[in-house]
Amino acid sequence: MASVLIADDHAMLRTGLRHYLEQDPSITAIGDAATGADTLQQLRDGRWDLVILDINMPDRSGIDILRHIRAGHPETRVLVMSGFSEKQYAINVLRAGASGYLAKDQAPEEFMRAVHAVLAGRRFVSARLSEMLITALDEPADKPLHAALSEREFQILCKLAVGRSVSEIAQELFISVKTVSTYRARVLEKMHLETNADLTAYALRNGLVQ
Repeated sequence: MASVLIADDHAMLRTGLRHYLEQDPSITAIGDAATGADTLQQLRDGRWDLVILDINMPDRSGIDILRHIRAGHPETRVLVMSGFSEKQYAINVLRAGASGYLAKDQAPEEFMRAVHAVLAGRRFVSARLSEMLITALDEPADKPLHAALSEREFQILCKLAVGRSVSEIAQELFISVKTVSTYRARVLEKMHLETNADLTAYALRNGLVQ
């Protein structure tokens, strides 16, 4: 028997995912959350076997939420779903501790396969993403600049790209302003960029932010 929390800010998507989950007799409890804050509160209030997490929540990034889940609720598995390109986000999400990654344009049958795999303790990537990862091994020169970033550096990049200040990022991540500034400098150096505006332009070109 399993309990599943759907964390997505789109009500219609939550309703659709709930419909598919309700058809599975092995899933006995289904909850939903529309914000990152609500997601974390529901995790504090009760035990969930699986969180289906949108990468693009309105109040904080899905990667932030994922890090909180891994740190505070290690027994809870996370399946990340996103409308963003698999190629752009999947590796960083899996590095951050997700048990699986699934694009939102996948069929319902693929969604349920992902749910069952993650609940069974396995990692899940779609056949499409698996092929991308294998192909990437043979094409190192074609990797985007952000592929060289660490998980934390990628997190900082995404926050800077949407206009967060260094002090805001420090507060959100519970680290010092100096530490954020150091990460920012590393990101700019690794990506051969000079300003936050350059980071924003890069992120938009590569589909990292909307």
